[in-house]
Amino acid sequence: VQLQASGGGLVQAGGSLRLSCAASGRTLSHYDMAWFRQAPGKEREFAAAIGTSGGSPYYADSVKGRFTISRDNAKNTVYLQMNSLKAEDTAVYYCAAGNRPLYSLVATRHYDYWGQGTQVTVSS
Repeated sequence: VQLQASGGGLVQAGGSLRLSCAASGRTLSHYDMAWFRQAPGKEREFAAAIGTSGGSPYYADSVKGRFTISRDNAKNTVYLQMNSLKAEDTAVYYCAAGNRPLYSLVATRHYDYWGQGTQVTVSS
């Protein structure tokens, strides 16, 4: 599976962005999907995840109520709608696909495939 993330950019605090992650090579419907992010000098951290059926999405506390993850299996694409952005949301955002049952949805080890990342910069 090849994942291509897009939609990042520069936005003022309080603004919104919508990230997209398009897949090729294999259908995404078999995989749990997630967005992680990595700020400069920090470890990659979980942001949001969604199961194969699209139900019961899961969010990190830091983004809950502001970010919404969704998937369109027909388009082989996953989205992350980000509202009320804050300066601390500045990071490279990565989409991931996988379904390793030994690891939880919030763990990087749950995922086998990663996109190249898209930069999100929020100015205060």
